[in-house]
Amino acid sequence: MTQARVWTVTSTTPTEEDARKIARTVVAERLAAGAEVTGPAMSVFWHLNELGEGQEWRVTLKTSAAVRDELAERILELHPWAGGPEITATPVEWCIDSYAEWVEKFTAAPE
Repeated sequence: MTQARVWTVTSTTPTEEDARKIARTVVAERLAAGAEVTGPAMSVFWHLNELGEGQEWRVTLKTSAAVRDELAERILELHPWAGGPEITATPVEWCIDSYAEWVEKFTAAPE
């Protein structure tokens, strides 16, 4: 099996501005080729041994295999929630070659 060229990395934040900040920063730093911010969504979760609920905003980032782990580390640095915010990554099993090339081009060091 071939390793996926393109990955989708997601995280949730407490505010739209937090999600936008992560999106703007990592795209500007070429850790992601593009980003989408969606929300708000109502979430139900366990936190500090209590059932909680609240609004969250999702940031979805398109990145390459080459910088996926570096992107996750940068999200941790930028995220307002200390101690382990949600950061997940899903390989894109298939996409057209031109899309994969676009993602790889814009997550590479500038020439």
